[in-house]
Amino acid sequence: SVSNIVPESCLLIVVGLLVGGLIKGVGEKPPILKSDIFFLFLLPPIILDAGYFLPLRPFTENLGTILIFAVVGTLWNAFFLGGLMYAVCQLGGPGLNHIGLLANLLFGSIISAVDPVAVLAVFEEIHINELLHILVFGESLLNDAVTVVLYHLFEEFANFEQVTILDIILGFLSFFVVSLGGVLVGVIYGVIAAFTSRFTSHIRVIEPLFVFLYSYMAYLSAELFHLSGIMALIAAGVVMRPYVEANISHKSHTTIKYFLKMWSSVSETLIFIFLGVSTVAGHHYWNWTFVISTLFFCLIARVLGVLVLTWFINKFRIVKLTPKDQFIIAYGGLRGAIAFSLGYLLDYEHFSMRDMFLTAIITVIFFTVFVQGMTIRPLVDLLAVKKKQETKRSINEEIHTQFLDHLLTGIEDICGHYGHHHWKDKLNRFNKKYVKKCLIAGERSKEPQLIAFYHKMEMKQAIELVESGGIGKIPSAVSTVSIQNINPQTLPLERVLPALSKDKEEEIRKILRTNLQKTRQRLRSYNRHTLVADPYEEAWNQMLLRRQKARQLEQKMNNYLTVPAHRVDSPTMSRARIGSDPLAYEPKDSENLPIITIDPASPQSPESVDLMSEEPKGCSGLPPSPEEDEEGLVMRVKEPSSPGTDDVFTPGTGDSPSNQRMLRCLSDPGPRPEPEEGEPFIPKGQ
Repeated sequence: SVSNIVPESCLLIVVGLLVGGLIKGVGEKPPILKSDIFFLFLLPPIILDAGYFLPLRPFTENLGTILIFAVVGTLWNAFFLGGLMYAVCQLGGPGLNHIGLLANLLFGSIISAVDPVAVLAVFEEIHINELLHILVFGESLLNDAVTVVLYHLFEEFANFEQVTILDIILGFLSFFVVSLGGVLVGVIYGVIAAFTSRFTSHIRVIEPLFVFLYSYMAYLSAELFHLSGIMALIAAGVVMRPYVEANISHKSHTTIKYFLKMWSSVSETLIFIFLGVSTVAGHHYWNWTFVISTLFFCLIARVLGVLVLTWFINKFRIVKLTPKDQFIIAYGGLRGAIAFSLGYLLDYEHFSMRDMFLTAIITVIFFTVFVQGMTIRPLVDLLAVKKKQETKRSINEEIHTQFLDHLLTGIEDICGHYGHHHWKDKLNRFNKKYVKKCLIAGERSKEPQLIAFYHKMEMKQAIELVESGGIGKIPSAVSTVSIQNINPQTLPLERVLPALSKDKEEEIRKILRTNLQKTRQRLRSYNRHTLVADPYEEAWNQMLLRRQKARQLEQKMNNYLTVPAHRVDSPTMSRARIGSDPLAYEPKDSENLPIITIDPASPQSPESVDLMSEEPKGCSGLPPSPEEDEEGLVMRVKEPSSPGTDDVFTPGTGDSPSNQRMLRCLSDPGPRPEPEEGEPFIPKGQ
């Protein structure tokens, strides 16, 4: 119940205080956390564990935000705090007057950096969402380069009699040397580790050893040249992981995972216990003005820095950082053992106020770890900040993620905008084409990412089944690949693709070159006046119009009962009425009746439909007569039925479905329009 309220780091510091008090109570001198022990043995396992298992996708997507917080934010904190503390020392009385500007700036650079060990210890317990966790933790990892540069810079400047502009410019350039140099050292050792793991298939036992050995060598090599050892470790872990995991066995992967977790946990425990012991054992010089001012200005600098930088960052982010997020980022800026160790490294000869600095550093560490660390969990619950959702990745999610990556890359490609999706795609292509073939052994180098992810999931599922003892009762939904992956079989030979001749290949390339659109080709600007007319466009439009008219006529004939009659009868209807009873219906203008002529060569025309007894020329099976040739369309009279036949049930020769439908239409042609002027209401003869 205590661990639900108090973070583990606070409990460990309390244990260290109790142990230090007991050791001092029996008359012994308690051990102090020496900087060499901390930087050489306790810090590297924690950073390697963080770098090796770094969630790469959210880290790279938010890299710009992380770098702004880590570089600009740390510089702001260091100079703001150092300048204000120098002002406090000038106004604080005789005990503080001798502390100069460089000493205060050095103190500001030590206390300004967010500590990765403290952030990991607190943020992993409150299960904050992935975005906030990677922002605060990424800042704590990458601000090491700024801290190292400022620390060594002000330490060197303190020994100079006069600091010139050239020294300041060289100090500014040394930041790039320290940060990029550390990354370069880590990348080199990561590539060497991946290349070595390619040849360890016969000695699986020592595979984890190479990961730890090369990572530690990267850290020591960077520290040897005063580069950023933390950035070297992170770069080595990020670079080697995908290639090493493809080469090593599953047992070696499990060994690396759990050994790193155990090693980092032990180091973290020792660091916080030693912090408590060193607090009891160290020499302290308490100055109320200096300590309280340090604590107050630390909080003010952090809040102001986060607010100003977030206002600037949100102008470029798609997913904006809300006020709740800004509060958690500002509140999560915890200080830890790195600041204590850097303060402990100060030399008494040049910094006589070292004990006062250490007292203020320990006070800030205790306040951030105890007060902020204990209250951040209820504040997260109170503000309803989004928590981390523990979900297993699925094949479906992986497919959609890759699809969206390709889609965004294509959109950037078409727009001509070289965003991070474009460069990420370039890097993936280079990695797949060259790097994987050199660093991954066997067929795994050619395996697509989705297939590799599927095999990884299946292997994990199979191992879980074996460990749970459920191998005898495997559900039907479980793929048999799980069982096959436990005892991998020999891979089948690659399918040989049919070889193409040079001429055929050249012909295919020519077709593709002429037909595929070149997305990178810049097109000339155009307007509607310079467009070239398409010669086929007019003919195509005419054909579409003809088809549309035919479709409309057919629809009218099918739905004639529901469509109101037109005011003017069509020629076909007029002839039908005249043929049925010439005396009963006299058209007004019989001389102007149009004559329908049908060309038998165009059966697609709407006029060629078989209506009632109308037939096109030459379509009745008999040779057309000269009279029919002149008339164009002939009205044939239906022959009367014989006396013994049933007119209703005996189908006639012209009783096709379309003819019957037409007869129904003629028998009830629908609502008639109002009689026009001059037209008799009752037809003649009735």
